[in-house]
Amino acid sequence: MSDFKHTHHAHCESGVISSMLTYHGFAISEPMVFGLSNALNFAYIPFVKIGGMPLVAYRSLPKSIVKNIRKNLKIKMKMETFSSQKKGEDRLDKLLEEGKIVGAQGSMYWLEYVPDELSFHFNAHNFLIYGKDEEKYLISDPVFAEAVKCSKKSLSKSRFSKGAMAPKGLLYYPESIPKDIDLKPIIAKNIKKLSKNMLRTPVPIAGLKGLRYLAKGILKLQAKDKKYAKLFLGNIVRMQEEIGTGGAGFRFMYASFLEESSELFGGNAVLSDASKMMLEVGDEYREFALVIAKSIKSKKEIDFKKISDMLFKISENEAKVYKKLLGFKA
Repeated sequence: MSDFKHTHHAHCESGVISSMLTYHGFAISEPMVFGLSNALNFAYIPFVKIGGMPLVAYRSLPKSIVKNIRKNLKIKMKMETFSSQKKGEDRLDKLLEEGKIVGAQGSMYWLEYVPDELSFHFNAHNFLIYGKDEEKYLISDPVFAEAVKCSKKSLSKSRFSKGAMAPKGLLYYPESIPKDIDLKPIIAKNIKKLSKNMLRTPVPIAGLKGLRYLAKGILKLQAKDKKYAKLFLGNIVRMQEEIGTGGAGFRFMYASFLEESSELFGGNAVLSDASKMMLEVGDEYREFALVIAKSIKSKKEIDFKKISDMLFKISENEAKVYKKLLGFKA
């Protein structure tokens, strides 16, 4: 697909959708995709383990960006999984022969172009496949600065990796996109929805309640084995800073969405102020991760109360953003 242009994005799934829709004539930024798909979230689920540690998630479930942008923008998006590797390989080749660019999900661990320091078992990585060059597939991976190439063997191992969130060869591509999409009512609706979800979720493991639940869990680490406590804290940082763009990065992206939305609404002050507030929250997440990282490496006793208090403070300040947004009137 010679006329496809690779674009470097902050996050894989939102980046794929931004590149894909822009290629098809509907220019949309990654932050706008992220905001309109209600991808911002938080969940702390102790009974679900990833690598032996409790699940800490700073965004909605994998594939939710694709599904929600399809629903909210009324895009006809085809999503296909496969019962066998052969069927998935053949289908991809056929779609590329038809001239389509195709979104795919796979494990980062098996993608040969991923450097060793970034390679780990994560089955929910998204990327675009836009052609073939002899035996190599042409890949636009949003988290890389340049387009890359990948062998059939490596790509198939990634697409059909086993384990949690197994991709099952997932491929997706738009079949039709509405010609005239009025973003304003969609923006207003989704800002209200997200704000209410983060503030008022009925379950204690999600939204800002989940953030406070994690803060309490950190405090309880004082009575735990020191090795386990360090692994627990390290997992929080890894989930925040290394899986996609994590907690701080997602907040920065939502802040960009709010600023872009403010401009669409003629410089709306509520959205602009909320954007600045969310940027400050993102900075607090980064500081939180830095304090944890230093605490783990230090030979001194870990100050669990300090770390817990930081997270409680973040939950309070993030709540202020959503309360501000509930006052937004389109």
